[in-house]
Amino acid sequence: MAFRPLHDRILVRRVESEEKTKGGIIIPDTAKEKPQEGEVLAVGPGARGEKGQIQPLDVKVGDRILFGKWSGTEIKIDGEDLLIMKESDVMGIIEAPAAEKIAA
Repeated sequence: MAFRPLHDRILVRRVESEEKTKGGIIIPDTAKEKPQEGEVLAVGPGARGEKGQIQPLDVKVGDRILFGKWSGTEIKIDGEDLLIMKESDVMGIIEAPAAEKIAA
């Protein structure tokens, strides 16, 4: 894929949600909500500040993020459904616990 977002935009792939509840009930596709968690695939260089300098983004490629339910614009690249959104639509970055970092 050869796509590079501009300014403060990022390209995100939704992370698929669980197909079962904790109690073991299987959720059919028609009842599932779109996940609000994703993986950052590409980031733009950053937004321009008031003085014209580029402010780098806080998110980077590979980060797992949480975003709003209606955030971003859905696009299809190479047959894959992706989202383009501004960094301001990101609610937070999911960080792996220290135990997982050591094991990896």
